[in-house]
Amino acid sequence: MKRLIFFVAVFMTATFSQVQAQSQLLDVKSFNTRMESTKDKTVLDVRTNDEYNQGHLENAVMIDYYKPDFKQRLAKLDKAKPVFVYCAAGARSESAAQALVDLGFKQVYDLQGGMNAWKKEKMPVVK
Repeated sequence: MKRLIFFVAVFMTATFSQVQAQSQLLDVKSFNTRMESTKDKTVLDVRTNDEYNQGHLENAVMIDYYKPDFKQRLAKLDKAKPVFVYCAAGARSESAAQALVDLGFKQVYDLQGGMNAWKKEKMPVVK
């Protein structure tokens, strides 16, 4: 009986350790719908200051992907809140989303196509 319990415990540990959080890549409409329906969230813009000043999503926090303290600044965000991350075209936000998951964030949503896709769909931008 002890062996059975041991093997079950080992199996469950191995199974659960393989279940890992990952970010979700969402198209513009899905990203917007999910963002609007989430009350307590972080909207994260990982573009440069110049890009941010040309227009950003409402209430977005900007953390420049290219700054040397980028990951340290990500780590200061509230892990309990879902994070909606975007950049200009999607490459930086994809990397940032993975960094957030690696830091222990459980709900990370990445805007597919970034601000380029957002603007193409004529979605609202704050200047």
